[in-house]
Amino acid sequence: RGRSLKFKMPSSCTSADDVGDIEDCVRPGDPTPADRLRAENKVLPRALRRKVRPCEVEAERPVTESFIPGTQSVYVKTWGCSHNNSDGEYMAGLLAAGGYRIIDSPLSADLWLLNSCTVKGPSEDGLRNSIRKGRELGKPLVVAGCVPQGQKNHADVQGLSVVGVQQIDRVVEVVEETLKGHTVRLFKQKRENGHKLGGAPLDLPKIRKNPLVEIIPINTGCLNQCTYCKTKHARGGLGSYPPGEIVSRAKQAFQEGVVEIWLTSEDLGAYGHDIGVTLPGLLWQLVAVIPDGCMLRLGMTNPPYIMEHLEEMARVLSHPRVYSFLHVPVQCGSDSVLSDMKREYTVADFKHVVDFLKERVPAITIATDIICGFPTETAEDFEGTLHLVDEYRFPSLFINQFYPRPGTPAARMKRVPTHEVKRRSRKLTQLFQSYRPYDHKVGERQRVLVTEESHDGVHLVAHNKFYDQVLVPKETGLMGKMFEVVITSAGKHYLIGEIVRETLLRLPPRPRPLPHGCISGAPRKDREREMIIESTSVDAAARDSRRRTTWPLPGDCILLLVAVGIVCVAVLLHYRQLVAVFR
Repeated sequence: RGRSLKFKMPSSCTSADDVGDIEDCVRPGDPTPADRLRAENKVLPRALRRKVRPCEVEAERPVTESFIPGTQSVYVKTWGCSHNNSDGEYMAGLLAAGGYRIIDSPLSADLWLLNSCTVKGPSEDGLRNSIRKGRELGKPLVVAGCVPQGQKNHADVQGLSVVGVQQIDRVVEVVEETLKGHTVRLFKQKRENGHKLGGAPLDLPKIRKNPLVEIIPINTGCLNQCTYCKTKHARGGLGSYPPGEIVSRAKQAFQEGVVEIWLTSEDLGAYGHDIGVTLPGLLWQLVAVIPDGCMLRLGMTNPPYIMEHLEEMARVLSHPRVYSFLHVPVQCGSDSVLSDMKREYTVADFKHVVDFLKERVPAITIATDIICGFPTETAEDFEGTLHLVDEYRFPSLFINQFYPRPGTPAARMKRVPTHEVKRRSRKLTQLFQSYRPYDHKVGERQRVLVTEESHDGVHLVAHNKFYDQVLVPKETGLMGKMFEVVITSAGKHYLIGEIVRETLLRLPPRPRPLPHGCISGAPRKDREREMIIESTSVDAAARDSRRRTTWPLPGDCILLLVAVGIVCVAVLLHYRQLVAVFR
């Protein structure tokens, strides 16, 4: 506006008067509008392409089939300690609660969840073989546990989805994304107000491998810096659960028919140092909620921290509902080697713990661990280990050859020759096999608790007050029961008991345990429905039939009324057609 626009006339136009319309400026031979439209159809746009990295192609791999989350089957495989087994139970429970079917057949499963252990080479080899087999079969894989957490760039888990040890509560998300063709890796630690937490909440759903045994992790990580240990890299520093959360989980387990609780962690004795509570304080709270006919088993504790509570621990271990059993690893009978391991105690400290507990808790079982062939262990050091084992004759002894774990200080030390490590391991094993720790118990009358079936198929496995394994005849109705036996014979690792029949009549009533594969934490009514569906017992089917024929459930009544209403409406809408048909 306010400007004059000047146009230059084409040469074919002599003056402005010659131009009657704009089209008059088109010269002969110029392309017509139709010609221009035809030319546009021949123009092909050129897209700008960017280089795509291989990892992006993997993450965006298309899924060719329709995907409905929660309809697939999952095979769960766990290696390692009881803490790892607890994590596996929680992940299985979360997946089952999300609709996935947990199955025991790896070939039939739609996805494999591999829960790994990094303590020793053989367990890591098991993971590696499973990954290779899964890839050959084309199975989607999710790796959990200490191997990927402790070494995030581990070659065997590259390109695979990973669930970190403190992220197990998100396993359903990871599985869903993996089934879609994506790769998800979760490693973050859980923190609150700057403090590390024990891990995922303890009230999550789980599927117990043994419906009679509840494994409760009370803390994760530890306060030590052992030079040979890879688990520290994975589990990290100490993170303890509040006592209230642990006790609440124990109460729920007992209500679901559990008869035995295992407390587990990387170091039980260190519990509570980070949150201002103590292990004995927690144990007394747990003892107060243990019903008659049930037992509590303590896990592994290192000598430095249990020494603070020996007096109180002796009283706890003497309680009738607590097994007189403690796992205290010594690792070596040489102070110089213990120093190189950074174990923070001496052989004398270990002996003090064992002697004190044996004096205050008669017949207590002390289990321990030995590492043969640590890089700085000399022949003289090993003789000290042999002398220690011969002095105490531990009934339960875990003998391990040294395995250098990548990234640990011990892995950089000069190794003892492999043949020498094996020789020491054989010699210690021969010493262990030379004595029989249970022969003196033949003829004793003991109270035992049955929790599982023996591998031979003809015995049930029970444990006495000292957590000795007692085999009893396999009879119906004994699983999960506590009664008395007379020890008739003994082997190297077990006792055999004859049932005292009159004690079976005094069994206290207990809640029925959940069926195998049932989700812990489900409402009782839902669990009853699952039992009806999953049980193969004729009696259970008969009880279910009587329950349903006596009086229908409210939900069944509603469904029946809705169905009748739909039929009535259909009859009214099509009344004339129906009359015509019948005529």
